[in-house]
Parts: sequence; structure tokens; C-alpha cells
Amino acid sequence: MSTLSAHLGRQDNDYDQLTHAYEQRAGKPWVARSDSGTPCPYPLSVVIPAYDCAYSIVAVLDALLRSEVTQPFETIVVDDGSTDATARLAREHPLRPVLIALPTRQGAPVARNVGTAAASGTTILYLDADMVVPSHVVHEFTARAVDGLVSVGFRHNVPYARGSEYHHPILPTGEPDLERDHRVRWWAGPGRMLYSGIQLDRAVEGRPLDATDDLRLLGRGAWYYDWDLPRMVVTAMVSMPGSAVIDVGGFEPGFSAGWGVEDTHLGAKLIAAGLKVAPLRQAVGFHIDPPDAAALWQQKLAAWPRNIDLYRKLLDEPPPEDGKRWFARHTGSLLRISEVFG
Repeated sequence: MSTLSAHLGRQDNDYDQLTHAYEQRAGKPWVARSDSGTPCPYPLSVVIPAYDCAYSIVAVLDALLRSEVTQPFETIVVDDGSTDATARLAREHPLRPVLIALPTRQGAPVARNVGTAAASGTTILYLDADMVVPSHVVHEFTARAVDGLVSVGFRHNVPYARGSEYHHPILPTGEPDLERDHRVRWWAGPGRMLYSGIQLDRAVEGRPLDATDDLRLLGRGAWYYDWDLPRMVVTAMVSMPGSAVIDVGGFEPGFSAGWGVEDTHLGAKLIAAGLKVAPLRQAVGFHIDPPDAAALWQQKLAAWPRNIDLYRKLLDEPPPEDGKRWFARHTGSLLRISEVFG
């Protein structure tokens, strides 16, 4: 049978026909910010996996509460066995999200799967529990939702700064800067790139989004230095049809032991299934570093090689044949032993 990698090599990323449907409906270009009155074709669910994010979850939910939308949306917080006040803060928040409390820590891929299974919306917007979005962002995703499309948002990382209380961090004034996302402006090398394995003999400053015609040129397995199309699918902020996620079996739990790559692998499965990936330059949020960012970054780097090896192994295997049935068994067993509020 054909491997996942071979399927990726056969799929282009010509998404213009899909984005044109939005442009006709909205009466303006895909790259322009949506009007508040732009019709939204599908209901949306925001799924937020959260583990020990008491320092940021209130700010994230506050931002969602301020969203300027024409269509109500559902918010689901999946508490992944937190040891701090994350679950309580989410449950008591005036946004009143659905809270799913897993009995023990399962990892972000599993938490996202559980949230996806519980979601009532046709479109899923995955959001990190430390991603604070401007008031227009949810509407940007809801207005552009279309079958067959993955819409990618961006992040502006900011250091944690404690406000008057631990769970009220101080954020920069103004809007987040698109240029601060490494998929837009990127520096690397010299040395061996961990993701692609390429060797850089000099330092490189690249512009992945611009150089790939907003990701169109990354179809059929193409690369730009250390970037390919699956790697552009980052779950810090990304939307996609929930049914497509379920059909390919959701996020791979095998990545839960470490960090990273689970979103890249999901992206690979969706692209192999024929979905296109389009950037939403209008959707940029502040991504808050944790208070212990340096220590956590070292843990993440330590886990990266193991997860890359798993990803390469999965690329050499056929895409899942019965992802939908597996997904139902996997999430159903977890939902039965979890507490659900709201």
C-alpha cells in the first residue's frame, strides 16, 4: 500500500477555489479583514487543551469573551489532569465554557481528541491555553470556514509578566505582530536542522510564508529550507472541519510522551486526504510564555528527537484506514471516565 509520504507527494496546495467561495460570499479578498456582517456558513467550536495553565487560562477566556462575532460559538476546555487551579478557573469563568476534566494527564494530542469528540460545531478552532486572541480573530475563522480547508493562524510570543494576580498576566498594548511568527520570519543555522535533517553551512534568515506564495508552493512534498506543508499546521491556532479530523483518526496519542510534531502529523494526514492549507494573516494572537519558560523549553528540546523519529516512521506507513472507528473507541472510553461541566 502507498505510504503517507507518497500520498503527500501527490497532493498540491492550490486552495484558491476554496478561498474564492469565501470571497464571493464576503465581497472582499481572502487577505482582507472580514466585515462583522459577513455570513458564517458553519457553527464553530473552540477546543482548548490545558495542563497547568492557571497563569494564562483566564486571559485566554477573557479574550474569547470579548470576541466580536455574529454567530455564537462553543468553547470547550479539556483539563489534562492539571495540578494547579486551571480547571477551577475555567469552570468559574463568565464565558462558561464546557469543561472536560480528564482523570489523569493524557497529553495534548489526547486532550484535543476528546474536545473534538465532544464538540457540536462543524468547524473546530484549536487554540492553546496560553494563546490570547484579539476580538476579531474568532470571526475571521468562522466567516472563512469551508469544507476541505485548514486555516492557519499565527502567534506572537511574549514573555510572561505577572499582573496583580498570578492568573492575570500583563500583555503588550496594541495588536500582535505577524512578523514575530517563525513561519513568517525565520532565522536558523549554521548546523543540522532537526526537522528536515538538512545541513546549513551558514546562518539563514528566511521568509517561509512569502517565499512559498502563502503556502501554495509547498504542495506535492515541496520544501523551503526546514519547512514543508505539514509543519505549517500549528495547533496554537488553527481551524479545520471536525469531520475531517475524525475521519483520519485525530491526533496520534504516541506523541503525548513528548512535545511537538503531533500537529504536523495531523496536518500530514489531512493533506494526504486532500485538504488544502491556507494562511490567515489577519489571525495573530499573543502566545504567552510560561513562567518557567527556560526549563520547559529544555524539556521540549529533549523530547523533540524522539517525536521526530516517530513521525518519520508514520510517514513510511500507509494512512490510517479506519480512523473514524478508532477515534470513536479512543475518545468514547475517555469521555466515560471524565467529569464534564457545563
